[in-house]
Amino acid sequence: MESLDSRLERLERRCRRLQSVTFAALALGALGVGVATLGPRWPAEGGELVASRLTLRDARGRTRATLSAQDGSEGGLVLHDAQGRPRALLGVDTSGSPRLRFATAEGATLAELTVYANEAPRLSLGKNGGTEFFSVGLLSDGSSRLELADEDGRPRAILGADEHGSPGLLLVDRKGQPRASLRVTPADSASLVLEGRDGEVFRAPSAVQ
Repeated sequence: MESLDSRLERLERRCRRLQSVTFAALALGALGVGVATLGPRWPAEGGELVASRLTLRDARGRTRATLSAQDGSEGGLVLHDAQGRPRALLGVDTSGSPRLRFATAEGATLAELTVYANEAPRLSLGKNGGTEFFSVGLLSDGSSRLELADEDGRPRAILGADEHGSPGLLLVDRKGQPRASLRVTPADSASLVLEGRDGEVFRAPSAVQ
């Protein structure tokens, strides 16, 4: 007949094996929860990576590309140069306007293409210091406008057409005062206006219909 000591020893061995299996299961479960919580989320179908920000770095650890989509800020793709400085942006701002921008190493905008209000595209070019000297765009009312600016960014020559397509050219001095105007009306009549420094005005024809 089996002694009491043998039965107790066999029971202790079973308890130790059961404890080992239980601890292993708990460890695997904790690891799975940690991965699900900290790692990117994978939907059940499609194999799609879901994240609010993705950063790509080169072999030296410098940021070369950033893709972000965060609430309350402009979402898009930013490309960086070899020194990690942002140079190009393709994104959508908080108003929903898509934008393409190119910048210098110091961050000054050199070229930017934006579409406002889902119907008004605008292209602008700037100098190395950030001053805008050229812009062309279509306004929401259907009119178009091209501007040439001086070294201080003040528009000096404005070429445009109204919503009916009637063209006009306006030349402005450094103080922003119109000096020359040439336009064609919707009725196809033309006019020219020149204004001197002393206030003298020349008009042709003298009476515009």
